[in-house]
Amino acid sequence: MKVLMVNGSSREKGCTYTALSQVEKCLNEEGIQTEIVWLGADKVRDCIGCGQCNQAHPGCVFEDDKINEIIAKAEESDGFVFGTPVYYAHPSGRILSALDRMFYAGKRAFMHKPGAAVASARRAGTTASVDVLNKYFTISEMPVVSSSYWNMVHGNRPEDVMQDKEGLQIMRNLGRNMAWLLKCLEAGKNSGISLPENEYTEKTNYIR
Repeated sequence: MKVLMVNGSSREKGCTYTALSQVEKCLNEEGIQTEIVWLGADKVRDCIGCGQCNQAHPGCVFEDDKINEIIAKAEESDGFVFGTPVYYAHPSGRILSALDRMFYAGKRAFMHKPGAAVASARRAGTTASVDVLNKYFTISEMPVVSSSYWNMVHGNRPEDVMQDKEGLQIMRNLGRNMAWLLKCLEAGKNSGISLPENEYTEKTNYIR
């Protein structure tokens, strides 16, 4: 089993990475493979709603960033953790642009697989940021993994985060909860429990 972790900060080894590393450590201890992908500091395109990913084109039509690479990795992964710093009580613009395109062009790579959101902030805005990221999971039929408190750490620098004892504990518990759920899902699959056959054809527009 493998968990794909996406670092949505423009800083490769900053506070968000520090939080994800704590989750990763516990997942590895539970026998779960992990990979942390950094979105990078270069531009990440917004989704423009062109619809080409719903036609013959595999993945997103734009190929000048890591989005299609991440979608391909998602297809081979069993769970996900998305991490973001907090900017003005909001997730980073780059992770929102990335998630818009990943879930629009590659939703089936994520469906029915557990997801967790992690936010890092100097002080505030974390709960709002986690809430935004969680909505990508709930619209894609993904179990949302929680911890012993909100999935957040506090600090302005990585060394500050390492002093946030409660935040680090939350990250470790999140890793253990993710590992537990993945093992439960694997046990269910091995027992013959199949994925639900849901309905996807009906779309209602409220403008008359």
